[in-house]
Amino acid sequence: MLTTLAISNYRSLRQLVLPLDKLNLITGPNGSGKSSLYRALRLLADTAQSRVVASLAREGGLQSTLWAGPESIARSVRLGEHPVQGTPRQHPVNLRLGFASEDFGYAIDLGLPAPSGSAFSLDPQIKRECIWHGLELRPSSLLVDRDRPLVRVRSSDGWTHVTDRLSAFESMMSQISDPRNAPEVLALREFIRGWRFYDHFRTDAESPVRTPHVGTWTPILGNDGSDLAPAIQTIREVEGSTAVAAAVEDAFPGSRLEVEDNDGRFALKMTQHGLLRPLGAAELSDGTLRYLLWIAALLTPRPPALMVLNEPETSLHPDLLKPLARLIVNAAERTQVVVVTHASRLIQSLNEHGCRSIVLEKQFGETKVVGADPLHAPKWKWPAR
Repeated sequence: MLTTLAISNYRSLRQLVLPLDKLNLITGPNGSGKSSLYRALRLLADTAQSRVVASLAREGGLQSTLWAGPESIARSVRLGEHPVQGTPRQHPVNLRLGFASEDFGYAIDLGLPAPSGSAFSLDPQIKRECIWHGLELRPSSLLVDRDRPLVRVRSSDGWTHVTDRLSAFESMMSQISDPRNAPEVLALREFIRGWRFYDHFRTDAESPVRTPHVGTWTPILGNDGSDLAPAIQTIREVEGSTAVAAAVEDAFPGSRLEVEDNDGRFALKMTQHGLLRPLGAAELSDGTLRYLLWIAALLTPRPPALMVLNEPETSLHPDLLKPLARLIVNAAERTQVVVVTHASRLIQSLNEHGCRSIVLEKQFGETKVVGADPLHAPKWKWPAR
């Protein structure tokens, strides 16, 4: 389980260190930084796929994603005595992401390349990566250290140099695969690759969710939800039909969900109270279909280490938010869950179940946690360049 999430200089997240629990609720008004936090988590996940630099490029490059305010905000500015203005830079340009878990911690530091004649002079480079044991980075807990192209691993005999030719645009997580000398890299890579992100399922008339899908074992619902029917059938055969039936009954009393097999192609059918025939996926409302997608995602027979849900309330009727909250709470018994939302009913329902509520706000363009006490913030130290 992640215990701490740290983000520095990513959009409005200038210096953010968050404690995390099993079930976490990220809320706040529009523009407070919720989406930036969600995207920062996705960037962290991209390190295990060696996609972090490419993902930054899709967002407009490092310059577009960096904190756009001054390097430091003086107390006099916060008190309104002076206007916000730029100051001479004291530290190198960097975007840093990291987390600590019960077993390992990880941090990555991205910056701009040194001046050169390369056509990629604006392409971000990975300056530093570290893996350590435990909750806090200390010299004695450091296990794997990447300093630009050089990667070294700690062993019982001291430090061993693994390579000095690592490309600046590649994470060591995808390039170092030595189970004997660097097992920590492999363990952490597989841990991060297991994270799941669900963000705005398509349920429009042209959505693939509304058409039959080839029936194959589907323990993990795809990001687009197109394999909904085989995912529901997999849950029923692996976990039993009770959980799916109970989730459908909780949201749609008197309704029943079936999966029809048409020559190896699976199609959803939903029997609703008062109707003479079941409705196919093409006939279901956007809200109903989206709720069925959440059932498939949250009742997965192969729960990940971390599941992140971005605005799961989209297209749902307010009456469905309490059943959705119950689904999320049940899922959090098997996996760590982060929910990003601004739906008041969903927030209220999740708070009733004792989740960790993190409310964001903006001060001088910087995302802050409402009511955060610096004296009780998680301990965090970034690796130096």
